[in-house]
Amino acid sequence: MIQKQQSMILFSPFMALYDLVVPKDNLLRKINDLIDFSFVYDEIKKNYCFDNGRNAIDPIRMFKYLLLKTIYDLSDVDVVERSKYDMSFKYFLDMAPEDSVIEPSSLTKFR
Repeated sequence: MIQKQQSMILFSPFMALYDLVVPKDNLLRKINDLIDFSFVYDEIKKNYCFDNGRNAIDPIRMFKYLLLKTIYDLSDVDVVERSKYDMSFKYFLDMAPEDSVIEPSSLTKFR
């Protein structure tokens, strides 16, 4: 099941860290600010059920993981591992600093 706006609003006391550790000129910050990734929902609507089933990992986040793989030439395992500690990756993925990451095999299923 997927819903547009499935992503929850992040209420983390640590969100201000991004302003301190991810510079305004960071490539991933610029991409996030310039691109509206909501087009992903239109592209995947034929593959997701919108009204039943368990919640899926947000397709925008999954797409962004694949984009990170391409930009940085990383394997599934490496991109997930790096997203555990690289704050610019977490910022780009719209994660709170303390959020856990996906299983690398999820990227294979998403592709």
